[in-house]
Amino acid sequence: MTVRNTWILVAAGVVVLGGVGAALGPWRAAATDDSVPGEATSQYAGADRPSAAPASASAGQAPDYLIAQRTKGDSAAPLTLYEVGDFQCPACRLFFTETLPHILREYVDTGKLRIVYVNLPLVQIHSNAAAAHEFAMCAARQDRFWAVHDLLYTSQEEWAPLDNPRDYFMNLAESAELQQDSLGSCLSRGDTRALVISEAQSAFRAGVRSTPSFIIEGALMSGAAPIDAWRPILDSLYAEKTGN
Repeated sequence: MTVRNTWILVAAGVVVLGGVGAALGPWRAAATDDSVPGEATSQYAGADRPSAAPASASAGQAPDYLIAQRTKGDSAAPLTLYEVGDFQCPACRLFFTETLPHILREYVDTGKLRIVYVNLPLVQIHSNAAAAHEFAMCAARQDRFWAVHDLLYTSQEEWAPLDNPRDYFMNLAESAELQQDSLGSCLSRGDTRALVISEAQSAFRAGVRSTPSFIIEGALMSGAAPIDAWRPILDSLYAEKTGN
């Protein structure tokens, strides 16, 4: 997690970083459809690639990356923002509390933008991050990702220092209206672990080195920037895409 903002701007636009677009892989393919080596990288990012795609995949069947369940906004929106986050990252929580509500109201709710959440738990510095991401992706299997997303960030200071956050997460599950038996089975089997590991590796290869980071229109940006920094970027990209 890097608190400083590294926004790369030229005039009113954003510098396009070579290779980022090509590294989006399954996020882009699943959302419509490799990622960033890092400063505080996750052991997930450096781990050996899982031998199989997510556990839900079977022979002859495309893996389910649960992209739709963690996408917010109109599928026809001209802009797609990939938010690469860590649920235990304080800067990610700052973005969630201070900036995201404005983006949702001004750009997502108006049909200009959709957001896809990408998992990058930085487990070397955030000991409970992996468990939080697996919990959130198990919730995604019940189409409750965003409810858990909000609860994890809202209660981050409570679960982050725990030796074992599982019981706390199971209590959060009640607030998120999750089916407890299915959730417990998903967590016990590690159903979403391969998915989270694979996605963290993709983010690593795309060039992500800190959280929160953002990929939009081939540009990579990092830091919990305020809405005043986002508006000129999103307005410029929207005008470029739509002519409005």
